[in-house]
Amino acid sequence: MHWWFPADASSIGGKVDALFYAILYITGAVFVLTEATLLIFIVKYRHRQGRKAAYVEGSKKAEIIWTAIPAVILVTLALVSLPVWAKIKYYSHFPRDASPLAIEAKQYQWNVTYPGPDGKISSGNDSDDDDFMKVDSLYLVVNQNYVVDLTSRDVVHSFFVPAFRIKQDLVPGMDIKLWMRPTKTGRFEIACAELCGLGHYRMRGLVFVQTPREHAEWLVGQGEASAADSVTAGLKPAPAAAAAPAARGATSRGKGAS
Repeated sequence: MHWWFPADASSIGGKVDALFYAILYITGAVFVLTEATLLIFIVKYRHRQGRKAAYVEGSKKAEIIWTAIPAVILVTLALVSLPVWAKIKYYSHFPRDASPLAIEAKQYQWNVTYPGPDGKISSGNDSDDDDFMKVDSLYLVVNQNYVVDLTSRDVVHSFFVPAFRIKQDLVPGMDIKLWMRPTKTGRFEIACAELCGLGHYRMRGLVFVQTPREHAEWLVGQGEASAADSVTAGLKPAPAAAAAPAARGATSRGKGAS
């Protein structure tokens, strides 16, 4: 059930939704109970002619109860949400097969850096830097793990992909990493969820989640495909397949010579 969110399209979306609705239902119930109690007290203890107000000192027992119950609820929610938070934010929990990406925010655009055929993001000092960059466009492969390196060039921004249930502030001078794995193909919105200047309203990007073949074809079109990408895109045979006809030809020539 989604009241105001788009359908989740990442591996973490369902767990984030469960936490969100649990907090919503708990705080909603407390709100209704508090407001109902307030209304009852307003009516019951309203001013009446000739009625004298009573002085009440309070109750330590009641104070302990209404302090302990919220504390237990908050600690429970924190413990339940910690594994989900750790999976997204803690580098030690990231999958080792995750592909690297780098996103730099600046007024008012998202600069997305992709690794070249070597599969690595350059530090900027490498002589064999083969990375390439796209503005406001994030291309991903469905069901593939990604570790994204988030930075900001100027002010505080917030990287928000509603369909992925991911939102992370980008602070100048800080290098922040997060993990994600898209589970549905399609086009999804990137928004900046932090007021970052007069052009904040137009700081919008798009996520394109593709099948492996579609992504390989896209890389070929960018001129940044590796040999494996070209094979996936169907543009040239795998090395083993290419070697087989040559081996068969050499064998035929050997037999003819004998």
